[in-house]
Amino acid sequence: MMTVDWIAADWGTTNLRVWAIGKDGAVLAQAGSNKGMGSLKRDEFEGALLEVVGPWLTDGKRLPVIACGMVGARQGWLEAPYAKVPCPPLHADNMVSVPVQDPRISVSIIPGLCQMQPADVMRGEETQIAGYLFDKPDFDGVLCLPGTHTKWAQISAGEVVSFRTFMSGELFSLISTQSVLRHSIPADGWQQDAFASAVDDAISKPEAVASRLFSLRAESLLTDADPAAARARLSGLLIGMELAASRPYWLGQNIAIIGARALSDLYAKALSAQGCRPVITDNDTLTLSGLKAARAQMEKDQAQ
Repeated sequence: MMTVDWIAADWGTTNLRVWAIGKDGAVLAQAGSNKGMGSLKRDEFEGALLEVVGPWLTDGKRLPVIACGMVGARQGWLEAPYAKVPCPPLHADNMVSVPVQDPRISVSIIPGLCQMQPADVMRGEETQIAGYLFDKPDFDGVLCLPGTHTKWAQISAGEVVSFRTFMSGELFSLISTQSVLRHSIPADGWQQDAFASAVDDAISKPEAVASRLFSLRAESLLTDADPAAARARLSGLLIGMELAASRPYWLGQNIAIIGARALSDLYAKALSAQGCRPVITDNDTLTLSGLKAARAQMEKDQAQ
């Protein structure tokens, strides 16, 4: 019978993932559900958690649960107020304790980060950043976290100095499925040369991107343009426009990319074409590493 020391939880908008962690930090078991923050009322979170971690609990022992992600949003279980940058990606003092009814668990939520000028927020990515710095505490440079809302974070001396968010992923989804371009952009397919040229085009002339987007529709009407190339060009134009705006972050910097492999590869290729040498890191591993870093901080504070 396994002896669980604590439980790590990554609770996003659509899904919940949990890991049973032993005293030595080893993952003893893992589970999950599709009961993300977006589908739950405030009084339903504890039940949703117990559904997946119940088999790991025993009477007479209270297990700490450390959670990150949208569970701490204003619409989540309990709002975990943002920590203001510059600051470390996480700190035990900023964690929020959630009142629970079941005596077998205690729940703490890791807060997100905010920036006042220009206004920006992140929630969940701070744990991945903490995981990266847990393994590479001396890293000085920029972390790129591509996704629906891509984050660029400047890291120095173990702190997030500043960050910016770009909605490139969401724009790609909206434009390809809800705009006039939906008639020209297929659900899959790819042409790397088309992507690369579109990135260069957008970086050199970001002010022309709105016009270049409509050209994708016109080309499909007037020529035998490859639909797969149109999909790649749309992605390249949006990522290129993002790179043009985020140039102060990545130019001349050490760059690490944290995200899903396919999307991370696109960013790596786009950055490499600009003379950068980005390194890709697995985001799932870093989320768990960040949760372990939070647990280590809590134990350190409790021992003092």
